[in-house]
Amino acid sequence: MADKKGLTYADAGVDIDAGNAMVEKIKPLVRATRRPGADAELGGFGGLFDLKAAGFTDPILVAANDGVGSKVKLAIDSGLHDTIGIDLVAMCVNDLVVQGAEPLFFLDYFATGRLDPALGAAIVAGIAAGCRESGAALIGGETAEMPGLYAGKDYDLAGFAVGAAERGALLPKAGVKPQDVVFGLPSSGVHSNGFSLVRRIVADAGLNLSDAAPFDSGRTLAEALLVPTRIYVKPILEALKQTSAIKALAHITGGGFPENIPRVLPEGLGVALDLAAIPVPAVFGWLARSGNVAEVEMLRTFNCGIGMIVIAEAAHAREAETALQAAGETPIEIGKIVEAEKSRVTYAGRLAL
Repeated sequence: MADKKGLTYADAGVDIDAGNAMVEKIKPLVRATRRPGADAELGGFGGLFDLKAAGFTDPILVAANDGVGSKVKLAIDSGLHDTIGIDLVAMCVNDLVVQGAEPLFFLDYFATGRLDPALGAAIVAGIAAGCRESGAALIGGETAEMPGLYAGKDYDLAGFAVGAAERGALLPKAGVKPQDVVFGLPSSGVHSNGFSLVRRIVADAGLNLSDAAPFDSGRTLAEALLVPTRIYVKPILEALKQTSAIKALAHITGGGFPENIPRVLPEGLGVALDLAAIPVPAVFGWLARSGNVAEVEMLRTFNCGIGMIVIAEAAHAREAETALQAAGETPIEIGKIVEAEKSRVTYAGRLAL
């Protein structure tokens, strides 16, 4: 009787050679994210960062982790993988900067059923681009090949970012009060929230991702919906250096305005927003009309055109506005801080949907 052939890891669906090939492909991408404090080399069991070399004296570390939700499914179904990594970085580093922290380093987790080195490298290229844009070093990550857990070409991503701020420089500051001015910074589109609803609307409309976007004739629907999340880090950090008038920031992600703005407000205070002042990108009007989505649902699901909130001292609001403009932002005054007992986010006017 012949001996039974011995099994290998590859027979079980895990290709170690493919993993090694991917690491070689991404090494130049990782090196391009070097910054003071990190050499951004791969191969060790952990990534190192030198806070002293980064110029900090008495830092507080700030950490954040996130994913990109079901937006990743659009990347998978369309075969467009080069920007989803930017989303991954953006969702993490934007959460750092709202606390006044400078992003220092980033790590990613990429899980799939069958590893394709070229696809993995395309995703990491986006991650590296996001790291360069935010000033974070990509110091490590994990690639997991798990056959049987992910079907076909499916994959998922998670990101982990660490930043720092000098002690005493963290946001929000004490002293947010009624009449303080609320500015909004424009989003690039849907960013990375609400995509379960987006995908349902696309399916109900009978559209293919390769069709021309109904709200942007110059792009396919996939290209228009996959526009990556804006990274606000460098303009905000620059503005914070130029003015002390900025008291608080809020990243508008899942939960939209009513969930995210109160997170940075003291008890007893809320915000009154002028919806008519918000420049609403065409994609949101299309989603609202095609899905018959009520305005209140849009406001708690999507950013509706405002990806970041800036709260500024009333007496120095123009100073904050000027600092943001000088840093390359386009701040839009959309409301004020008010006293509030129950509803902490109230609205006047209507969104231009």
